[in-house]
Amino acid sequence: MSQLLDTIKQKVRTRNYSPRTAETYAKHARNYILFHNKRHPSEMGKPEIEAYLNYLANTCRLSASSRNQCYHALKFMYVHVLGVPFDDIQGLAAKESKRLPTVLNREETAKVLNMVDNEPFNLMARMLYGCGLRLKECQNLRIKDIDFGLMTVTVRAGKGDKDRTVPLPQTLVKPLMDQMAIARHLHEIDIKRGMPGIYVPAALDRKYPNIGCEWGWFWVFPAKSYSIDPETKIRRRHYQHESELQRAIRSAAIRAGITKRVSPHTFRHCFATHLLLAGYDIRTVAELMGHNDVKTTMIYLHILQPGGKGVESPLDKLELAQWNIISQ
Repeated sequence: MSQLLDTIKQKVRTRNYSPRTAETYAKHARNYILFHNKRHPSEMGKPEIEAYLNYLANTCRLSASSRNQCYHALKFMYVHVLGVPFDDIQGLAAKESKRLPTVLNREETAKVLNMVDNEPFNLMARMLYGCGLRLKECQNLRIKDIDFGLMTVTVRAGKGDKDRTVPLPQTLVKPLMDQMAIARHLHEIDIKRGMPGIYVPAALDRKYPNIGCEWGWFWVFPAKSYSIDPETKIRRRHYQHESELQRAIRSAAIRAGITKRVSPHTFRHCFATHLLLAGYDIRTVAELMGHNDVKTTMIYLHILQPGGKGVESPLDKLELAQWNIISQ
């Protein structure tokens, strides 16, 4: 089984998917094989796939999106690894529900941002909102991606392996410079210790052996300690781990008295919605968000008008007696 899982990871990476996607696809394949008592997937077909997806839906109660992720992982394994047609299994994909994103108003956003404790988490949270970044995009920021002259932030290899530029908030210039001074100190420590350079994409370190040690490629938000690189198995400095920022933002929302479920990605939704509220056209916002289709951005239009699409409830047109609260 391990050989098959390694092959899945290799095939996924060959198609230029992210390392996380490779691990996720391999995990789904492993669970599928274990569910069927370690039978090889080549010995199984539509009935076994359907039984496993039904198990995920009825016993594990996974959401439609999670089941579809597993569906696509199994499809990838059968088509691209085992070379087995998947045409007769197309109907097993779950119909996903359409949910509106959680969005904070400006006052709520400010409350949460002010409550995020400790650096660099407060700065990272402000970057998520001020630049509309995904969590991974914020983690992956390198020194060379911040241009104080042009006041831009370049997002490298975002979702869909696309680059884009977003405006750098003026209020974050000084905090970012302070954070870079901290990063510079860690970079100098690594150089003095002779540590391997940080991870660089597309095997650039083979073409330029010392590129991972260059200051421009260093993380804007480096981790305080070293860890084992999951891909190369090299002990080096990675970027700030996502779990710490997630906990800091969730804790801040609770202390700010926000009843909505707030995560790092909530700030990206707020970025888009607040720009539309400020009068920016939807195509501009779509480009800043890195959306392929403007239809994806249109989901944020639900909050542009008060009362839902600007409609006034008919109840407010009736002359009713004042609501009386009877205490017992």
